[in-house]
Amino acid sequence: MAVFFSSSAEETTELARRFGATLKGGDTVLLCGDLGAGKTMFAKGVALGMGITEEVTSPTYAYMNEYEGTRYKLYHYDCYRIESAAQAEGLGLADYFYAGGVCLVEWSENIAELLPPACIRVTIEKTGENTREIRIA
Repeated sequence: MAVFFSSSAEETTELARRFGATLKGGDTVLLCGDLGAGKTMFAKGVALGMGITEEVTSPTYAYMNEYEGTRYKLYHYDCYRIESAAQAEGLGLADYFYAGGVCLVEWSENIAELLPPACIRVTIEKTGENTREIRIA
């Protein structure tokens, strides 16, 4: 496990950009942390690292947003409003785990039964107003 400390949104974005540049098709990344921890900010950095210039927004009401990267598509999930794995499966969300792109999943615990066996877990913990501890495992 790698542990990083960020003292600003810009540092979080830069760390995520570098991380995003290392991802490959088929990777699933679970973004874990409380509301306001910085999961969407991290997702924006990952998108930059994947060559995505389009603005990345939280897909809270759409459940999943799709972005075209320079090498792979990015599927950014927000499962906060998903009540069960069966609901997610009914929406077709499980299909994207095997579509050859990179999946970023916020609130993955709500669809745990659908997740691929090997996932990268990024945990973001708010340690102060602007500071974060970011663990990648």
